Amino acid sequence: MNIFIILLCLFVALVILIPLLEKYQSKMGLDGATKYAKYIWPLMMISLIIQLIYVLLR
Repeated sequence: MNIFIILLCLFVALVILIPLLEKYQSKMGLDGATKYAKYIWPLMMISLIIQLIYVLLR
């Protein structure tokens, strides 16, 4: 049952994010993308650590 909730959330996020990204793509440009790209790896590491803690405590 959880997998269906996750898939539904991902689908809804895609339905909402794709039009927003297409709308603001020309305004962001390459400078804006590189500005946000530096946050991706730290957020991924935090996410992995939280998942590891969740699995260990479960």
